[in-house]
Order: sequence, then structure tokens, then C-alpha cells
Amino acid sequence: MTIAPAKLSDPAVRAFVTAINAGDREAFVAALTPDATMSDDGSDRDVAEWIDKEIFSVHGRMNVDTESHDGHALVAEFTNDTWGTMRTAWRFTVDGKRISRFDTGQA
Repeated sequence: MTIAPAKLSDPAVRAFVTAINAGDREAFVAALTPDATMSDDGSDRDVAEWIDKEIFSVHGRMNVDTESHDGHALVAEFTNDTWGTMRTAWRFTVDGKRISRFDTGQA
């Protein structure tokens, strides 16, 4: 059973997931701090390049299966036109009301 984005506990994480599913790059970037960082499968990546390649140019979307750590950790089915669907884990560092770091990888 998936968790609707509107039901996610943390407002910053909720905005992040909602923006992905809406294909809204501007809202996604607004959910991040200006100096946000990220990693994919343990390797640090350039946020702007990664989100364009893995989310916005390839119709990325996520269905959240579980959340934990006060909404700062998710397990989700992530789908895009490049890789299809994969089970992924997401961890977020929230600074104020925005995400300053996110880490993702296969779950």
C-alpha cells in the first residue's frame, strides 16, 4: 500500500515528492536549500545534472511505500523512462523547512 504524498509527515519531503510526481522542476528546486547536496548509490552527484538526467527529462515519479525517522527516510518505487521501476531508499537532511541533502539508492 502506498502513502499518498499529501500524507507524508515532513513538509519538505512532502514538497519534494509532490514536485517529482508533478514533473515540476521549479517546485522541486524550491524544496531544496540553495547549496543542497546529494548522493546516488553512495556516490556524490551534482544535484542539477542528476535531477535533470534521472527525474525531469525522463518523467521520474515515485510511489512511497514506507516512511520512517520522522518522515526523513522513505522506501519507494521510483520509475523513470530510462531505468523503469526500481525499489529505492531515500534519506533526507532537512534544514529549517528545506532539504539540504538527500541520499538515494536501491533498496
